[in-house]
Amino acid sequence: MANEKVTSLDVAKRAGVSQSAVSRVFTPGGSASKKTIEKVKKAAEELGYRPNVLARAMVSGKSRIIGLVVAYLNNQFYPDALEKLSNQLQEQGYHVLVFMTHNTEGVIDEVIDEILDYQVDGIIAASVDLSSELADRCRSVGVPIVLFNRSQQGGEFSSVTSDNFNGGMTAAQFLIAGGHTKISYIAGQECTSTQRDREIGFRAGLQEAGLDLHSRENGMFDMSKASEATRRMFKKDPPDAVFVANDHMALAVMDTLRFELGLKVPEDVSVVGYDDVPASAWPSYGLTTLAQRADIMVSETVRILMQQISHENDSPQKVAIGSPIVVRTSARIPKGWKL
Repeated sequence: MANEKVTSLDVAKRAGVSQSAVSRVFTPGGSASKKTIEKVKKAAEELGYRPNVLARAMVSGKSRIIGLVVAYLNNQFYPDALEKLSNQLQEQGYHVLVFMTHNTEGVIDEVIDEILDYQVDGIIAASVDLSSELADRCRSVGVPIVLFNRSQQGGEFSSVTSDNFNGGMTAAQFLIAGGHTKISYIAGQECTSTQRDREIGFRAGLQEAGLDLHSRENGMFDMSKASEATRRMFKKDPPDAVFVANDHMALAVMDTLRFELGLKVPEDVSVVGYDDVPASAWPSYGLTTLAQRADIMVSETVRILMQQISHENDSPQKVAIGSPIVVRTSARIPKGWKL
């Protein structure tokens, strides 16, 4: 049978069971005795049979596949979070298909169309922004979407984020408590909710203390662009503290300050990031940062998606997880704060 496609009927004949028994063995959550499972899997291995997941989806209406869309993986936060997402979804009996895309509307539309062709049961969109038209399209075919580490102004999608506004406020309060008065900000991509909310919170924290933002540059969530932003920011009237919109950029900012501009961190300038990626804890950086609690964010994302797939709760849910500050050595430590 090497040149012919092996079917479930072939497996059933070899194992001496019914075709429906073969189907139950290869259906997650299906009911079959241990003896039947052993016979069917032995026959399937001998014949080289693999179940057709998409064909089963057309019959059952469920593929047990989740589409995971991500715009970039260079930020260390995302590989770690996506691994946790994949593991938790697999524990729920789902397979994960990962799709890479650019964070531009036309490209994302094409990717979502491709995902829907796979008859997915749900979609998680990490680090991408989706249009209301996409919401309508997915809703019309009964496929729920949850935004991970992004939020949306409208109410079409469920979303799970860190509490970016309060995280930004905490960063401002920490730097002010450290005695800084010339406090600047290096932003991420302007179109993203994470960038927007962190900056709004940061500015609100400064204003609460009667301070204005000293200067602002944009690093576009990119290490090389963050280095360029640092050079521009420190060319004249340099700040004595910088809040950077994520750790990915903050590490580049620290390297530029120390190895190009000859400044000491935190003696000459304090640096605070956002995310708490693994490299932030390396002794060479010791980055003080606001921690995104990926474990909780992932659990909430999976919970919401499972509820929407089962129609237990179809209403859009908005969850914002608090981001505690992790104090290390890259910023002046105020009295009363401890490492």
